[in-house]
Amino acid sequence: MIKRSLSIIPLFFFLFSLWGQSVKPVKNLIVMIPDGTSVGVVSAARWYQMYNRQIDRLNIDPWLCGTVSTFCATAPIGDSAPTTSCYMTGIPSKAGFVSTYPPVTGKEIIPLDPAMAYRPLATVLEAARILQNKATGLVVTCEFCHATPADCASHYYQRGNYKFIAPQMAYNDLDVVFGGGNNVITQDMRDYFKANGTTLIQDDIRQFNEYDGDGKVWALFEKMAHPYDIDRDTSAIPSLEKMTRKALAQLSKNPNGFFLMVEGSLIDYAAHANDPVGCITEFLAFDKAVGAAVEFATQNGETAVVILPDHGNSGFTIGRRGCGGSSSTVEDLFGTVSQYKNTYSKIADILKTIPADQIAPVFKQYTGIDLSEEELKKLLTSKDYTQASDYTKASDTKGISSNVMTILNDKTCFGFTSGSHTGEEVFLAACHPAGNVPRGFNTNVDINRYFWQVLGLTVSLPELTEKIFAKHTDVLKGYSYSMDTQGEFPVLTVKKGKNTLVVRAFSSIAYLNKTPVKLGSVTVYVDKTDTFYVPADLLKIVQM
Repeated sequence: MIKRSLSIIPLFFFLFSLWGQSVKPVKNLIVMIPDGTSVGVVSAARWYQMYNRQIDRLNIDPWLCGTVSTFCATAPIGDSAPTTSCYMTGIPSKAGFVSTYPPVTGKEIIPLDPAMAYRPLATVLEAARILQNKATGLVVTCEFCHATPADCASHYYQRGNYKFIAPQMAYNDLDVVFGGGNNVITQDMRDYFKANGTTLIQDDIRQFNEYDGDGKVWALFEKMAHPYDIDRDTSAIPSLEKMTRKALAQLSKNPNGFFLMVEGSLIDYAAHANDPVGCITEFLAFDKAVGAAVEFATQNGETAVVILPDHGNSGFTIGRRGCGGSSSTVEDLFGTVSQYKNTYSKIADILKTIPADQIAPVFKQYTGIDLSEEELKKLLTSKDYTQASDYTKASDTKGISSNVMTILNDKTCFGFTSGSHTGEEVFLAACHPAGNVPRGFNTNVDINRYFWQVLGLTVSLPELTEKIFAKHTDVLKGYSYSMDTQGEFPVLTVKKGKNTLVVRAFSSIAYLNKTPVKLGSVTVYVDKTDTFYVPADLLKIVQM
């Protein structure tokens, strides 16, 4: 009986949609996602800013308009892959799935079609590019192929399989990609960038600052994710705000408009680590990017901006057991954390490099905290503190990062209920030139519907999925073909008379008699179904 009642809940969500109202389409859409941001982080960032800068408003504040439930197909708590996937495709998926339809497991809280299992799902970014010829861009502080950006421009059922995800993002012909992930760039991707005129900038902030070309551009800094904003070398790595402004300048050159997704990626990382100064300062860095986007939108007059997290994380609270509660002053709550000059991980890295007699003064330099004898011993006996050999056999086996975090958090009154994602609704903020924004309570499915409407799309995403991700068995019915899944990338080979067509998975280029042909969308191979997903009119495209 309980299971039956649960299955009705999402149906109510879908039917109780606000989108009977008219939404005026706009030329440009900016989607901004502060990854893993619970509302407690927003409140703390606002108070921190007021305490330190005497500014009592965030850039998101005038635009707050509702909340969003970010459930996935099997649970109220999702990870970034299925939650952003739903924003992009309209289908709640399951953990680890990047814009891919989930299989039926018997644990669903929404109805699923088993015939669709593992099928790639067209995204709003792909729709904007393919159907409207808009420019498309991604700006992030994690590696470019991490779950949230990957959800916009790639498809796979394992979010960590960068080997298959990254090339899709290259072959999806994005106009702008700014973020991290140099270690993921392959020679094949470099060759494709060269062939299609994409400028690739790697760890060169001067080249990034000076770039003003009309072509596609990727600018990547760091091997994988960027450092936290408070730890960032500002002379070597641009801020999220700066990357956002640069992306807007580039994308707005397209007369058809653009779709841009901006992610404050590392708020989620800091929340997982239960690092309050990391959460707060990362959100403030994201909020500066929001300021840049809203400034562009209000001046441009043809742009909508939607700001919303993909899920909550850590249960961050201002106040916890053992603190003063309602008797706590702003100084009590934000005075100590405001002295932290870096995240706990950066401070730990610094402490690992210095001799034992410098630990206490250096710790105070970066945190304002006078270590007690017990706290100093805790740091010196950390398992990975190696400067003083006397401590190599210490009984305390915790790492120095963990011990630094414990000391810093003990001095504050912030609480964490978890080191993982949480299932509460997240905030929603939006601006639209005609005021047509989603209000009140929304589901992630509602948000996808709003994106579809505000872009003025006339072809539904399921229809586009049928067009660009058809099963090879349907497309090639009556043709002779073979599949080789043993190499680096699966390959589909089709023969007709003297003609041979070779289709490599996770690419948008096929080869007809060794001559390259652009397909217009990426191909995907899924081993779970032993299926290539290719354009429905593949044979017409290649003229075979």
